[in-house]
Amino acid sequence: MKHLSGRRAPRGLAALAVGVAAVLALTAGAVAPAKRPPSPKPLTAESCAELPGYAISAKRIDLRTRGAFVETATWQDGYCAVTGWIRAVSAPQDMQFQVNLPADWNGRALQFGGGGFDGTLVTATGAYTAQPAGEPTALEQGWVTLGSDGGHQGGPGFDGSFQTDPELLRNFGQESVKKAHDAAWAVIGRAYGRTPDWSYFIGGSQGGHEALDAAARYPRDYDGVIANYPAYNVTMMHIGAVNFRDALLIDGGAGWMSSAEVTTLTDAVYETCDPLDGAVDGIVSDVGGCDAIFDVSTVRCPDGADTGDDCLSDAQIQAVEKMATDYDLGIEIEGNSIFAKSALLQGALYQGVAGFGAGPYAQGLQFSVLDATSRYGVARGDPDHDTYAFDPAEHVRRIQRLGEIMDVTDVSLSRFRAHGGKVILTHGTIDDFITPYNTVQYHDRLEQEFGHRLDGFARFYMVPGWGHGLGVFAAQYDGLSAIVDWVESGTPPSGLVARDGNEGADRTRPMCEYPAWPQYSGTGSVDDASSFTCVTD
Repeated sequence: MKHLSGRRAPRGLAALAVGVAAVLALTAGAVAPAKRPPSPKPLTAESCAELPGYAISAKRIDLRTRGAFVETATWQDGYCAVTGWIRAVSAPQDMQFQVNLPADWNGRALQFGGGGFDGTLVTATGAYTAQPAGEPTALEQGWVTLGSDGGHQGGPGFDGSFQTDPELLRNFGQESVKKAHDAAWAVIGRAYGRTPDWSYFIGGSQGGHEALDAAARYPRDYDGVIANYPAYNVTMMHIGAVNFRDALLIDGGAGWMSSAEVTTLTDAVYETCDPLDGAVDGIVSDVGGCDAIFDVSTVRCPDGADTGDDCLSDAQIQAVEKMATDYDLGIEIEGNSIFAKSALLQGALYQGVAGFGAGPYAQGLQFSVLDATSRYGVARGDPDHDTYAFDPAEHVRRIQRLGEIMDVTDVSLSRFRAHGGKVILTHGTIDDFITPYNTVQYHDRLEQEFGHRLDGFARFYMVPGWGHGLGVFAAQYDGLSAIVDWVESGTPPSGLVARDGNEGADRTRPMCEYPAWPQYSGTGSVDDASSFTCVTD
């Protein structure tokens, strides 16, 4: 990864003023120097120790709060780790944030996104989402880094109880990004005597959602964002999971599949589809070709009966087909009513935490998010709520209201584009939590809105074999250098390469811009990205 430095170039009217001044100076026989930001004040252990107790007025945070304050400031190895609290207006919890201030600052700031339902402090001291292992962290490169708890403190997993409080719900849905940004900017200004020249956001899953919130809702605060496998439409993802619930409950629960039965199905998918890209390497790259030729009936049990783990019954095949087909929820949420199909028939594994649970009435991950948001976001904690009997059609207005708060589906990126912002969007083809077709839907909406202009500020990469941060190919790539080069030098991403982060793996693949995918050229190592070409047929 490059060690990056530089300062913001003037924009808009400022750029025009500088240009006019330069011309006038030239005609007078001298060139006027470009205006540069002031140098930051030196940051030392002593100045770090002065930050605790620093009060940030409510006016410094654009959204409603009762201000903020710095609680701790600890000098680490070359940086000051600052934690603080943003005071809630009426909620029972305040919001925690952390900002890390390097002694040798490069003038940039990187905000980290959270994950799941947030609820724990993102310290932003380690690697960013999908950063190559062993590379210097952004903080080690001299970036200011920051994160928050997403606006509330919660229990492990998908504890949705915060959704019963309107302020905590707004924090999670869209406001924590901005509140953390503004509080951090106050601390940065206090510490260095000036604020950052460049502002970036990187996250995955809920953090990817937050990256798109940053760009779409607060476009003047950010110059570039990276959204990996983003949960941009939380409400649709969670409520739309009734499709999974109902699939597994077909014929009184006969649609449910054990992990062994799912393995029988996915082994058949890989046997048919792995070779389609020219390399038998455990990765299905040609997902379109796989769609065209794989027939789920090849794993059907004799007479369609449930005879064991090495085949699927007719009810189970019906469940698979239901999950692997776009589902119309019948409720438009932020301009969309379609819960995108699963990638179960293109290599998604649905094992472990992402599997279908212990039985039809003990379903797994998809049910857990449906349960959390239907129970707390829709039913507002009603103790009589039964998620297995939950009917979204009975709660249309409340579901749509949740979409307005939590989803960024229909919030335009036009202001971000006008500001000069850039977006890198990624998803893995075998994500068994947030289906890749969910992000394809989002990208399709961008294409409909921007047409040929889209390529000028947004790029979308679909990565074969990558799951929800893990997968048979656990993609890691130098996104930070790519977004910085694009924003600050005008150099669009080109030739991005992902490395497999699985333990013991030593292979790379080209990152192909959607809808292209990597095809083996027929020569060279199948573990080397240079042996693959991005193709679209």
